[in-house]
Amino acid sequence: MSFYLYNTLTNKKEKFVPLEKGRVKMYSCGPTVYDHAHIGNMWSYLTADILRRYLEYSGYEVRHIKNITDVGHFTSDDILRIEGEDKMEKAARREKKSPLEIAEYYIHFFLEDEKKLNIKNPHFRPRPTQEIESMIKITEKLVQEEYAYETEDGIYFSVAKFPEYGKLSKNSLEDIKAGARVDINENKKDPLDFALWIKRKGKNKNHILYWDSPWGSGFPGWHIECSAMAIKYLGDTIDIHTGGEDNIFPHHECEIAQSEAFTKKPFANYWIHTRHFLADGKKMSKSLGNIFVVSSVPDKRYSSLEEKGYPPLAFRTLKLASHYRSKANFTFKAMDQAKINWEKINEFYSKIVELLEEKNKKGGQTNLEVTSYRTLFEEAMDNDLNTPQALSVWLDLIKKGNRLLAEKTLGNPQEIKSLMENFDKVFAILKKEKSLPIAVPADIKKLGEKRKIAREAGKFEEADELREKIKARGYEILDQGKKYQLKKIKKTVNIKHP
Repeated sequence: MSFYLYNTLTNKKEKFVPLEKGRVKMYSCGPTVYDHAHIGNMWSYLTADILRRYLEYSGYEVRHIKNITDVGHFTSDDILRIEGEDKMEKAARREKKSPLEIAEYYIHFFLEDEKKLNIKNPHFRPRPTQEIESMIKITEKLVQEEYAYETEDGIYFSVAKFPEYGKLSKNSLEDIKAGARVDINENKKDPLDFALWIKRKGKNKNHILYWDSPWGSGFPGWHIECSAMAIKYLGDTIDIHTGGEDNIFPHHECEIAQSEAFTKKPFANYWIHTRHFLADGKKMSKSLGNIFVVSSVPDKRYSSLEEKGYPPLAFRTLKLASHYRSKANFTFKAMDQAKINWEKINEFYSKIVELLEEKNKKGGQTNLEVTSYRTLFEEAMDNDLNTPQALSVWLDLIKKGNRLLAEKTLGNPQEIKSLMENFDKVFAILKKEKSLPIAVPADIKKLGEKRKIAREAGKFEEADELREKIKARGYEILDQGKKYQLKKIKKTVNIKHP
């Protein structure tokens, strides 16, 4: 079966055909690191991760680029005007640190959250502050070819010069002008023209981050950043561009205009957008106080799911239960169900692993139809990443498998284990840790065995003392029924909040 994706550019599901057979070039709009990424932000990044994982599961070699915005994203860039403050500088003033210190601080927590959510690292994370030369190069050519023009306060792209402006958002210039709130800027030829380069003068004369350019010192506009980084690391035309639906206009619309004016080629063949993730029916915002983050944060400005007892992979399971093109609503009732499903999947996987580890395994010859389940899973994912349907396939497998386990008639546990691990190449929610890592020192292993013997003999005080000895040596012991696991205790990284 072919793989179909809903393409925002054409407003329909399309068979996915890469530019180059067997290879996929994929770009994802990453975070602007002026604050902690909340669960609404992570919702979109999970879509990109699931997409990438399924492409790799299907045999494609994926080159994935995800940027980190650390300059130039203004507080009102979303309505085609440069108003307010650069988000990085606003945070810097709030926390009395430099923009780069702010960036490093919030990048740390973002990467930790991605790791906890099993989001794969992109092949590169470019940052605008390190890619200024590429942005100037594109802007220079656009000026030379009269797609852009210089004014007193910056370099602007002329939307009138690009007749296809609006093809992604399905807006005409007249509709955009009628619906957008735009401020009068006497320097611009058209109120909808957007900034490629912003001069360090006027209201922006004190901008902290700035670079030399053919037009004097200044800094890039937000939209040009992604175009420059995508073209530099993936080429003139890419296969897939992902982002949240709030990126469609103006950010992605502007990306298309400036990129295609620069290269004279299509910018991206498939545009994949994740619908809004609401909280109790409302868009997440700081003013409403309905924002949650994945992990606990030192400044305690936001509540975290971890603090409320929800592991990050339970949140990933919540994501799987909702199609990326459906508007999802966060509730704790939904989180409770996601946690139950996540635990149910992992408990069944553990049972299968334990069954395979038993030397004298007893069981009948009743086999689950592994091939049938694999087909159903792939059919769901091939249909525009239908993760809710694919998840239901997995849960049905577990329901029938548990019944056979209870009857002691399950005959193909190895096939089921392999099938679950294949599913997990896409879903990434299984806990698969070896019982005793080779890296554990021999003397720690001996203490672990002594404690096991003490527990089996009912000598619980002695067992507790041995646990403390193991802990004092930098390891923890995790009981797993009659077995146990020794793990190195991770050192806590204390990062001083700006």
